[in-house]
Amino acid sequence: MTLPWAEVIGDPIAHSRSPAIHRFWLDALGLSGEYRATRVTRGELRAFIAARCADPDWRGCNVTMPLKLDALLLADQTSDLAAAAGAANLLFMRDGQLLAANTDIGAVARLLEPIAKKGSAITLLGNGGAARAVLVALRLIGRFDVTIQSRDLAEARKLSVEFGTGHAPASFDTPVTSAGLVNATPLGMVGHPPFDLDIGGMPADGWVMDMVTDPAPTRLADEAGARGLTVIDGLQILVEQAASSFELLFGKAPPRERDAELMARLRS
Repeated sequence: MTLPWAEVIGDPIAHSRSPAIHRFWLDALGLSGEYRATRVTRGELRAFIAARCADPDWRGCNVTMPLKLDALLLADQTSDLAAAAGAANLLFMRDGQLLAANTDIGAVARLLEPIAKKGSAITLLGNGGAARAVLVALRLIGRFDVTIQSRDLAEARKLSVEFGTGHAPASFDTPVTSAGLVNATPLGMVGHPPFDLDIGGMPADGWVMDMVTDPAPTRLADEAGARGLTVIDGLQILVEQAASSFELLFGKAPPRERDAELMARLRS
């Protein structure tokens, strides 16, 4: 007997904690199913998804870098949030059609709304699919005072206009002095350059969200915590977005009352 299954795809992908998260929830609920990790390059994506859609047991896939922008274009239908972000972190099957969604947006919005004060300045690092999801999330919770810092200032300028941030972009290495900081780049991730921006000018009641999941915590998260800033790390975001993905993939809400146990396992 074959089992329903899903996966996470990206390049690289060996570091992903998503299989551990979904396996924990499947076991906790006593559901039959599998969740895997598969390396897929941008050039392979179209043929890969076409082959997966032909498998009746395949429920879909979470999508990580560098595939989020491309994944959106392959879907038969797209959620409003994924369309707004121009990026999808989830492809899933419904009635023979491939649907695209973005569960990063809701995750970021839920985590930031309690700590990102209205009217306070926010610095966003990056201009890719993760950064676009953050911008949509910030609009959803009414936080518009955002400066994008990016190495590609032309792309950052387009994002600033598109999302009405109210500020011109800044060069990537500009010291951060805003109340909030979101790192939506791979800096600090295993296999990538370290995060070395100056956050010494951030206020004592500020906060940092680092979307990097490996390692967790990152050097940025450790530095922010040592300064007394509120920290949301990549594992918290990963679990939050995975909860919405799990329900769409497997049809059941995950047991969030066991989050403490899950986080302890992920951090061990």
